[in-house]
Amino acid sequence: MMNEKDKTLRTEHSSFSTNNSSLKVPAIRFKGFSGAWEERTLGEVGELKNGMNFSKEAMGHGYPFVNLQDVFGKNVVSNNGLGFAVSTATQRKDYSLQKGDVLFIRSSVKPEGVGEAAVIYKNFENTTYSGFIIRFRPKLEMAVNFSRFIYSITYIRKQILASATSSANTNINQESLQKIQLALPEFFEQTKIGNYFQQLDTLISQHQQKHDKLLNLKKSLLEKMFPKQGKDEPEIRFKGFSGAWEEKEFSDTFANIPNNTLSRAELNYDFGLSKNVHYGDVLIKFGEVLDIKKEIIPFITNNNFTHKLKSTKLHDGDVIIADAAEDKTVGKCTELVNIGEEIIFSGLHTIAVRPVLPFSSKYLGYYMNSFAYHDQLLFLMQGTKVLSISKSAIQNTSINFPNCTKEQTKIGKLFKTLDTLLTQHQSQLKKLKQIKQACLAKMFV
Repeated sequence: MMNEKDKTLRTEHSSFSTNNSSLKVPAIRFKGFSGAWEERTLGEVGELKNGMNFSKEAMGHGYPFVNLQDVFGKNVVSNNGLGFAVSTATQRKDYSLQKGDVLFIRSSVKPEGVGEAAVIYKNFENTTYSGFIIRFRPKLEMAVNFSRFIYSITYIRKQILASATSSANTNINQESLQKIQLALPEFFEQTKIGNYFQQLDTLISQHQQKHDKLLNLKKSLLEKMFPKQGKDEPEIRFKGFSGAWEEKEFSDTFANIPNNTLSRAELNYDFGLSKNVHYGDVLIKFGEVLDIKKEIIPFITNNNFTHKLKSTKLHDGDVIIADAAEDKTVGKCTELVNIGEEIIFSGLHTIAVRPVLPFSSKYLGYYMNSFAYHDQLLFLMQGTKVLSISKSAIQNTSINFPNCTKEQTKIGKLFKTLDTLLTQHQSQLKKLKQIKQACLAKMFV
């Protein structure tokens, strides 16, 4: 269901008009505004001033100051969590920060960081800024929300990066920034544009927060809904279920299924009689449960392999484990569901297993990716740059599960519901970010 902010955003979209004129006007703009935007240089619009260089002795106490990490990756400077340095009353006046100021990163180790900008949303009392920053203070009336976004526009960023010089760091100076060209509408149109993008950012932030809360909830439940080592019951479980969980050796729980060693070069995404699950996709792309009907899995290019490997095709409930990784994610696995008539094989650097005991769908996928199970693998991993685990070593692990398959089903459904919600927020975030990028390209000159 669309919430009020989404409805407002939809209403704003309906008030756009398009423009194909050769004048300096954006491709789309809000109805009621017309005429060319005014072309100016940054030096004409405002004044630039380098920040202060603090001595080591001055750092750590005194008054707050803004440094490059307070600007990098942000479009608004927060006065929370700033560093401190000793400054005089005169310095705090000369290097003051007031509402509407824009701070540019003057010098950055990361080349893409130079010239990044963030706006000051309110007056900062007794606060200065460091020598890594150039302050821009508009002489003309500019909407603060508009300033938040205009300096991230592609053509302005290109001008800034083209003007930068490199030594140990990448740098830009006041003289270069003064020459940066931009086009500005009148103040009321600036305000309209700025408010629209602020709404977008608010929606993006809300969905991101909801996503992060759900992700943290899932991580917590993966830790608490399965018994820790040495325990026979989890910390929390559904009402109506009690008693000790069963514990079985891996070798008594699963039968091995042969895998193949086909490389990425032998796979494609367009055609083939069968599909192959590559360990890289298990590690990065697929979740705890791999729904064959919904996920994109590569085909095996050579159909002769399909006939040779047919006896090793996978079934619903089979588990594919990645046996190699560059970090301790080795052992990440996925349980297969909804295979139907598809022919699926287990590919390079995987261990495929089939349960010989009855398990509820999706239970093993979530359990075997939980801390309770994966922590057993940490002591079995081998290697330095690339970690791996062998088929023989994994036999030394144990599998815990409630005897009641109804409890297994509830656990699987709970985590699948969380994954569905996470996917919805990820999808909404992707759409909103795409809308923002498209509007940034078309709503500015």
